[in-house]
Amino acid sequence: MSTPAQIAANRANSQLSTGPKTPEGKAKISHNAVKNALTGATVLLPADDAALYEQHCANTFTIWAPENHREKLLVQSIADTEWRLQRIPMLVAGVYALARLTHANLFADEPESIRHVLLETYITQTYARDLRNLSLQESRLTRYRDKSIAELKEIQAEREQRRKAHENRLHEAARIYNCYVEQNRDQTYDPVKLGFEFSIEEIKQKADKLPKSILQQNIEKHRREQNAA
Repeated sequence: MSTPAQIAANRANSQLSTGPKTPEGKAKISHNAVKNALTGATVLLPADDAALYEQHCANTFTIWAPENHREKLLVQSIADTEWRLQRIPMLVAGVYALARLTHANLFADEPESIRHVLLETYITQTYARDLRNLSLQESRLTRYRDKSIAELKEIQAEREQRRKAHENRLHEAARIYNCYVEQNRDQTYDPVKLGFEFSIEEIKQKADKLPKSILQQNIEKHRREQNAA
């Protein structure tokens, strides 16, 4: 038998159905909407704040700064899963709130201090299945989010390693180029023959940013003077 919380949720969602018009069809669509709120592809519920969700996604993308398609998919998955996780405490609170209204007159003959404890215990036991399902969903979503985060971190770590290796190679190519310049042999500098995959323009730009020796500074000064003469 459905609990009052499930019945109320189904009725609320059925009012927004744009599918079947029969009561049976509406009930089915409503059930799917509630189910998908935590387990399916539907992220936003009718009562959700779309603008707040968009801001949540934007903040998540800013934090993780994805650079390729796979990273963007993972970040979107993380954002959506965290959005669902944030919904669970509200659903738990809703179960208790609706139950307190439904059973407000229960244990009315008991002293208030005892009645409150009895009522909360009764609700916890009566709605144990609903609360347990929400707890299970929270654990499942947490594992799914953590798995996405782990994969994203691995991808980004590998990308950072490639970036550093690329930067180190370019630095070495520029350093050797500067050595050629110091020896007045820069016209014979061939990065391909030296095993570098960079263009000479890339190497020169990097070389300009490296600290220059006194000899190299004098060579460049002499060349400028010759060009000006």
